Amino acid sequence: MSDTQQPANGVSAKQVADYLASHPDFFNDHQTLLEVLHVPHDSGPATSLVERQATMLRDRNQQLTINLSDLLEIARHNDMQLQKTERMVLSLLDALTLDELMVALEESLCQDFAGDHIAVLLFNDRSLDVNNLRVLPRDTAGVIEPLIKSNFPTCGQLQPIENRFLFTDNAPEVGSAAVVPLVKGETIGVLAIGSTNPSYFHSSLGTMFLSYVGEVLSRVVSRILHEELS
Repeated sequence: MSDTQQPANGVSAKQVADYLASHPDFFNDHQTLLEVLHVPHDSGPATSLVERQATMLRDRNQQLTINLSDLLEIARHNDMQLQKTERMVLSLLDALTLDELMVALEESLCQDFAGDHIAVLLFNDRSLDVNNLRVLPRDTAGVIEPLIKSNFPTCGQLQPIENRFLFTDNAPEVGSAAVVPLVKGETIGVLAIGSTNPSYFHSSLGTMFLSYVGEVLSRVVSRILHEELS
């Protein structure tokens, strides 16, 4: 840009230069600008120490900006997850029957948390007629014993036999899953969330949210079972 060329904001390069010349202390009050400005420093073919320091400061500033952006994105994601979790927990707590519980669970996990298939198994010797919920004796769950014996959620691609046991007819569509044991003194059931994406649930995925969901669901299921079977 020449000294007389007018940029979009109507201030010319010459006006900027004249202003800085008449305000030699300008950068004392605006030192952060020095981190982003490129100021040539003639030192021949060698790179001067001043240039090297300025470059390092600019690079560091850019990296800090990227890190801050990443932190803000993580914070926004966590805030959204918290809001979704709050909605789900309130819906579960409002459920008075297992049918209502399943409706609340499926709506939340499929709509808010992008699960493609939900499976809930309860271990009980008495039969219960509840849509989309299977009730079976505890001793028939040997196939998934490795997934529930630790009482902690498991994420990843399941063995074919585990997949079929949990998701039955939907098993061919499940590429990855999260399996959450439901524990109230003892293992009372299991929640399985399936995704058609083989990479959606993976072994390095954090399980804090899943553990929390499992704890809430375990308490609500235990309370409803006690009321319905007593």
